[in-house]
Amino acid sequence: MHLNGLKDLLISRASGNRPRSLIIYRSGETTSGYSVQYDKLLSLALSNSRHFTCVEGFKQGSVVLLHFDNHLDNIIWFWSVLYAGGVPAMSTPFSNDTKQRERHICHLHTLLRDPICLTRLNLLGDFTDQEVLNIHTVETLLSTEASDICALTVLKCSSETNLALLMLTSGSTGDAKAVALSHEQILTAITSKSSVKDLDPGKPFLNWIGLDHVASMVEIHLQALYLNVDQIHIPSSEVLSDPLFFLELIGKHSVARSFAPNFFLAKIREATESEPENAYLRLKELDLSCLRFLATGGETNVVDTCDAMSKLLCKYGAPKNAITPGFGMTETCAGAIFNSQCPDYDLENGYEFASLGTCMAGVEIRITVPVEDDETRVAVPNEAGNLELTGPVVFGEYYNNPSATAEAFTRDGWFKTGDRALIDTAGQLNLVGRWKDTIIVNGVKYLPHQIETAVEGLSLPEIVPGYIICFPYRSSGMETENICLVYSPNYPSNDVHSRINAQKAIVQVVMLQTGACPYILPLDSLLLQKSTLGKFSRPKIRKAMENGDYNKHKEENDALIQTYRASHYVPPANEMERLLLNEFANTVELFEEGLGVEKTILEMGVTSMHLIRLKQQIEKRLLIDEIPIVKIMAYPTVRSLARAIYDTHGPRKYDPVVKLQPNGSRTPLWLVHPGVGEILVFLGLAKSISDRPIFALRARGFDGEPYFESINQAVAVYHAAIKTQQPKGPYALAGYSYGTMLAFEITKVLEASGDEVRFLGSFNLPPHIKSRMEQLNWTQCLLHLSYFLGLITEQHADNAGDKLDGRSEQNALAYIKSSADPARWAELSLSPESLSNWASLAFGLQSMARLYEPSGLVKTMDVFYATPLKVLALSRKEWLDGHLRKWTGFVDTEPRFHEVEGAHYTMIGPDHVFGFQKKLKRALKSRGV
Repeated sequence: MHLNGLKDLLISRASGNRPRSLIIYRSGETTSGYSVQYDKLLSLALSNSRHFTCVEGFKQGSVVLLHFDNHLDNIIWFWSVLYAGGVPAMSTPFSNDTKQRERHICHLHTLLRDPICLTRLNLLGDFTDQEVLNIHTVETLLSTEASDICALTVLKCSSETNLALLMLTSGSTGDAKAVALSHEQILTAITSKSSVKDLDPGKPFLNWIGLDHVASMVEIHLQALYLNVDQIHIPSSEVLSDPLFFLELIGKHSVARSFAPNFFLAKIREATESEPENAYLRLKELDLSCLRFLATGGETNVVDTCDAMSKLLCKYGAPKNAITPGFGMTETCAGAIFNSQCPDYDLENGYEFASLGTCMAGVEIRITVPVEDDETRVAVPNEAGNLELTGPVVFGEYYNNPSATAEAFTRDGWFKTGDRALIDTAGQLNLVGRWKDTIIVNGVKYLPHQIETAVEGLSLPEIVPGYIICFPYRSSGMETENICLVYSPNYPSNDVHSRINAQKAIVQVVMLQTGACPYILPLDSLLLQKSTLGKFSRPKIRKAMENGDYNKHKEENDALIQTYRASHYVPPANEMERLLLNEFANTVELFEEGLGVEKTILEMGVTSMHLIRLKQQIEKRLLIDEIPIVKIMAYPTVRSLARAIYDTHGPRKYDPVVKLQPNGSRTPLWLVHPGVGEILVFLGLAKSISDRPIFALRARGFDGEPYFESINQAVAVYHAAIKTQQPKGPYALAGYSYGTMLAFEITKVLEASGDEVRFLGSFNLPPHIKSRMEQLNWTQCLLHLSYFLGLITEQHADNAGDKLDGRSEQNALAYIKSSADPARWAELSLSPESLSNWASLAFGLQSMARLYEPSGLVKTMDVFYATPLKVLALSRKEWLDGHLRKWTGFVDTEPRFHEVEGAHYTMIGPDHVFGFQKKLKRALKSRGV
């Protein structure tokens, strides 16, 4: 099969008599997958490609950064960009650390030369606090009218540049390099990979790693296309939290090839050995005779683990050499060297870590040893040196980074991998170390100096500044590498309180950066080895740790911490805490007495997989739809998490304050509910703002409390709530629609008592609202509420007014129930009773304002205006000049007016919140808050 480029690959597979399929499992839906045949994928990609002709700045060869959180979006839009003539760049997940994320985004802007960024509406929150990337959402892109150029014409005319794909070498942990992969390189790689082992024709491939990883993109997705087989994609969380499910999937779909790095093999082994009865019941009918190629890499493979897992797989019918360790990098299109004789070869040679095998076609290796005058020679068998590669599957350059490209290659054109290795007498490659100072945890690379800098940035009084050393560490018996961090303590050895404070702070910042819990050891600076230049030597300190030189200090430190934990055990005080404590203990495999409700789980050696498992177990036990992992990290003790869950999901007395975003050092922003009384409309906006706390005020009456009877009553309650939460100013308030009136009145009360309000925002409401309030009866409130909630369209709401005029409330509710989108109704968990109460609450709020006349003055105001309701004005200009400018009479200084995208009900909705938050942030900044 002759292919000129990747575009030909999908076309050839879509045109067969029986096209194969993508089978996509979604998060939480593991019983069956969603199927997309290759011909459907081609059709979608061609159709989507036409929309790029409407994107400002897009041209042939434009880089498009694809930022998605699921396999299907990444695959569809990868091909869509290719067929539009662009170059897809696969975005890596962003860091949870705000500063790291901002730095990474700015770096991508420069590195990729101001790329177009494509994402989903629900992911716009990842891009807060930055304005450099040119961001477009799929929803907005597909809503624009596509070019009338025929898709096939686009396909024929778009230039087939040599550059096919950009893959980032690192994401949130350092400055990424973009590996430029060419069409020829990728096609050569997948051709060579398909010849490494004989696979049963027609058997599918299985992937659970993100498409930002080169192995998932090239070895699974593109190679499956090349071999014309089905490919199954499932979210990583589903298999990481339940390793046995991975084996069940292989059997269910008769999978021939998949990927399982060393840490995951260890997890599968642990799951079968720790709960043998459960494993037996789940796997007793398992048939793995289909499995031929279980690639493993990303970190060194422990031979004992490979041997145990090979025996397990053989038990269910797989060949003994199914597990295939290998070596590859993004620069080599993933695996390029494979060990097809594992574990027998490694056991025969007494290796602790598995050999990496021999080269596939398209790559050559050599080991070089430095000699005098900056020259090198090729090593002899079993001599360790620097691993270098060449061949057509090796990349040619880092995109827009000539200095890194030059540094990566030898003078005679061989790629310097940064690894130290040897080739044994049988020609098998074995790694013995790394030049590059990286840490690999659960298959992900991290940079020690980035972790050291993050800890240094805490400015902990317990640590001597500049005396922090981070390195990879694998103690005897450990099946995967971990992060070790050594520091010089600035406290006496018997000061356990300071020792614990430092431990907690370091664990939390490292967990936030890496998702992995480090091993932490305080050591006197005299014990820390230095290089000949007098600098701390990571290799020497690491070697000392591995040799046991610090064992005495480790034992003393561990004993002090364990004694402290035992003496500070706090038992659960209620059923919620008892339940959570049980789940925490099961997750980290400790007795509950060793944990307690005040102990942070981040201290207990948890990994990202522990957190995923804990999240899913809590959701199941408490019947809660979603608890973000970040929330567990933010509330890492049983007691704090129980309170957070209770505040969000449990019954409580009426409190108007809802904390939408607790973090940030800037002045808090208070948001007042619109006329429907609820604050759900602010969720997207709050997610987009991370530099200040965001509080919202919710109306009374949703949980059986009496509705407010007057504006004065509501203002008094809200004013008291604000003062309780934030006793002193300066204050920043804003109201959406009806909420503007309440925010205006609250501001007058604050300023009358001497408080400073630096920012008051009006979201599309004029000062005079009495006439509009008089128009709204109960049925009109129900219709507007139903439109606001997305149950019916705006046109439907307008047309139904006359139809329901004079009907009873019961009939109006029945009409809405029958007309509403069933999926949206279910999503909101509505009942006729709850919707009726909501409409009555909204009607009560509107009725309170029927006689409202604004009066008095506030010091400042910022008015954000969008397209008005049709019944109020015919155009934005009429709305601004005839209504909104009347705020001038109620403000000491000239109000500032900000035009925003969207209409009255959509201005801070998903389609427009990203643009809105930018203008809101600028307005807040200009007011000094």
